[in-house]
Amino acid sequence: MKLRALPVFMAFLAMGFVDAVGPFVGLAKNEFHLSNTAAALTPFVGLSMFGLLSIPAGVLQNKHGKKTVLLLGLAVALAGVLIASLGLHSFAEFLAAMVLLGAGTAVLQVAGNPLMRDVSPEGKYARNLSLAQFVKAIGSLCGPLLPVLAARYFGLSWKAIFPIFSVALALTLAAAWGLKLPSGGAGAAAATLRSCLALLKNPYVLAMTCGIFLYVGAEVSVSAGIPLFLRERFGLEIGQVGLLGTGLFFMALTVGRLGGGMILNWVKPATFLVATCVLSLAGLAVILVPAGSVAAAGFFLTGLGFANVFPLIFSSAVDRMPERSNEISGLLVTAIVGGAVLPMAMGAVADRTSVRTSLAVPALAIAYVFALSLAQLRKRRAEGPETGAAAA
Repeated sequence: MKLRALPVFMAFLAMGFVDAVGPFVGLAKNEFHLSNTAAALTPFVGLSMFGLLSIPAGVLQNKHGKKTVLLLGLAVALAGVLIASLGLHSFAEFLAAMVLLGAGTAVLQVAGNPLMRDVSPEGKYARNLSLAQFVKAIGSLCGPLLPVLAARYFGLSWKAIFPIFSVALALTLAAAWGLKLPSGGAGAAAATLRSCLALLKNPYVLAMTCGIFLYVGAEVSVSAGIPLFLRERFGLEIGQVGLLGTGLFFMALTVGRLGGGMILNWVKPATFLVATCVLSLAGLAVILVPAGSVAAAGFFLTGLGFANVFPLIFSSAVDRMPERSNEISGLLVTAIVGGAVLPMAMGAVADRTSVRTSLAVPALAIAYVFALSLAQLRKRRAEGPETGAAAA
């Protein structure tokens, strides 16, 4: 079982590569002499693929199986980084590479999240999905880390990251090719675009989809807003606070996801989701304390709280309706587009008030997830004792 799960964990590592689009904003701006608005297209084109492709990928997955869709996502992402590896001569080529990387990652998310259930022992889906998010976080750290190492120790351009991504994706594609799984969606009703959207009439599915939308939006809002907050609140230059603020936040996400995978061996997912929301809200409150060291602790606490929200919501929804896992996966991955929407709302609030006040946007988003987690916990307790991941 562990060996069978290895290609899926490798796919999650590859999913993290798309998070490099954040650090690429500044690098591309300098490389191609762009305005701030043009540079901002880098993360937008990547995240927009989640909104456009996730539901169609879920429909395709229902017809042809999770393995086929996983291989397709890996191939598309590999095509994107290969374009970048062969040389970027214009910003248009760079955007094309980011579109393919984002598209491939969106498709990977649709296949990888429910596929982890297929390769997990009974009752360990939530745990393994948290561990997979930890592996994904390692891939995410490659974005800000590898370009710095390439320049400092090898005198290479930041674009050296793309051949590294290419090798990693090619190895993952080879490993996933040999994955032994049923190729189709036997026994499940045929999925269509209409059937996916019809699931939103189910109050539970709608609530969980909104939870993913708001959580991802909150995570991106906080990670993007930390340097701006430190500059406004403490007068620190953005270049000085990358490791202090954003670095602490992403480190906490990585540590929290590893810890979550361990904690879920003993703590029920529904209970753990409530605890993570409480920690998230506490961290956001601590950030507002007018002391730099305390605010830094707040970034770390917030990251620890945020770390396991996505896998806990996702595994809960899929375990509740496993026969509709392809459609639910498509809907929930589509909701990742919240990462493009909420930061815009936060920016609008910051322009009219302050960055400090704009933190209310992610706080309200997590407050919704907290209310959702309490409702789910009360319902599970009313139904009877929780039993493993099925009690998520």
